[in-house]
Formats: sequence, C-alpha cells, structure tokens
Amino acid sequence: MADLTPLLAFRWSPRAFDPSAELTRDEAASLLEAARWAPSAENGQPWRFALGHRDDETWKRILTSLPGDDQGWVRHAATLVVGAHTGGDAERAAYDLGQAMAHLTLQATALGLHVRQLTHFDQVGLATELDLPGSIRPLVVAAVGRLGDPFALPADLRARETSLRHRRPVADLLLR
Repeated sequence: MADLTPLLAFRWSPRAFDPSAELTRDEAASLLEAARWAPSAENGQPWRFALGHRDDETWKRILTSLPGDDQGWVRHAATLVVGAHTGGDAERAAYDLGQAMAHLTLQATALGLHVRQLTHFDQVGLATELDLPGSIRPLVVAAVGRLGDPFALPADLRARETSLRHRRPVADLLLR
C-alpha cells in the first residue's frame, strides 16, 4: 500500500458512540474551523452548518429527522452536525459541501473523535424543524463523538462494526 497519512488511515465511520462523552466547545469550534478552510469553487463557501449537542433542542430536531433504525445508535453521538448548502449551482455547491465535510471529518480524527455521515433523512422535515430559508438545503447529517462499545449495538450492526474494513483496489477506481 502507498504511504498514507495516519489521519486518513485511521479515519473510519463507527456506529458505536460513547453515550457519556461530550464535545467541548473548543472541539466543536475546531471542527467548524476546519470546514471553513475547505476549498470551494470561486471561494463561494456555500456550506452552512447546524450543530446540536446531545439532548438540546437542535439535537432532538435533527435526531427525529433520521430513520428509526439509525436513531437507535445515533442517539449516543455527542453532537449532530447538519451540513447544508446554499442555492445557485446545486451540484457544485454539494461538491463543495462534501469538501467541507471531509475537512471536518479529518479534523475530528486529529482530535481523537469519530464521524459517521448519513444522507438518508427527511430533508424537507429537517429544513422545516430548523426553520431554514428555502435557499438552504440540508444534504448530510454527521454524528460526531468518541468511540463507544460496539458490543452495545444490535447483533447485525455489531457484526458490521467489528468486521475488517475493505476498500476497493486503486486499479478498480481508475477509468480506462
């Protein structure tokens, strides 16, 4: 395998979060600062974020927008982050938001935190719950926290959580 920075090599997306761990104000600020410095087309920075910390009203509103199966494990995350983008060229803005979320995720890894991103949720309901203007579209919810006990998960999720990570070989990713 090619030499890879530990931030990328050790990043992974667990479902098992420590239900007693909290994110500090400084940690949350650091994540947002990393996202702020992501590249964007023409420096448009079309991303917007909403943060909910465990059991506050924003966190509850975000949690209820997720499918029931995900709520079971997401409820243990210390913080839920909604990644949204502003109008204009929606495809380009979504790409730029992805860059910002990647920066946030790598910063979390540097802080000893973990992030799992979800794209299946009630986008319209969440926008309504958070009273977002029509020009702002939520695209992702990220569960952020410290690693928890995978054996606290239901059996089907536990098996996926504890199995080895697999990635496609680089050769499979190249267009020919």
